[in-house]
Amino acid sequence: MPHGSTLAVFVGAAIALLLTPGPAVLYIVTRSIDQGRLAGLVSVLGICTGTTVHVVAATLGLSALLVESALAFTVVKYAGAAYLIGLGVQTLLRRDAPPAAAASAQRTALGPIFAQGVVVNVLNPHTALFFFAFLPQFVDPARGHVPAQMLALGVLFVLLSMTTDSGWAIAAGTAGNWIRHHPRFTRGQRYVTGSALIGLGAVTAFAGSRNR
Repeated sequence: MPHGSTLAVFVGAAIALLLTPGPAVLYIVTRSIDQGRLAGLVSVLGICTGTTVHVVAATLGLSALLVESALAFTVVKYAGAAYLIGLGVQTLLRRDAPPAAAASAQRTALGPIFAQGVVVNVLNPHTALFFFAFLPQFVDPARGHVPAQMLALGVLFVLLSMTTDSGWAIAAGTAGNWIRHHPRFTRGQRYVTGSALIGLGAVTAFAGSRNR
């Protein structure tokens, strides 16, 4: 770990970034509103697992491949966008189930929800580039073990993101529970969630290049 002052700056910068809603937060919020707090928290675990993959990639220098290869960056970006749009279309085409059946589905579908969170974040090349650019700023080469320093900082970032993202999941899940108890809003909820996922996929597809 870096020295106390550097660590404090890292934590402050990380929290400031995490409190700014981004694609991962929007995904967690849509899942939480649509399927409840538990599904939202499982999505957080999936997103954080995907983040850990990027941390390890940055530590090993694999993220440099996305920086150097425009083709690799484009392929990963469009794959992630297509996956999000597919989830959105699936949500729009889903038939509204009776409340009891919906509750049962929420209890049994946690595995796929976790896997979707992992895939959504792993297929976000901007996350890889973020860690490739962000972590080295807080590494002290004079202390040696640069990969170990980057890994420790990355793990700390994941733990911080798990805390902030869980807050979003709980808040959005609470709002979703209120919506489900008001049938007038339930049908519209599906369209809002599906449209949000499709919109998120479109934003991912048309996001700036790796150079920006």
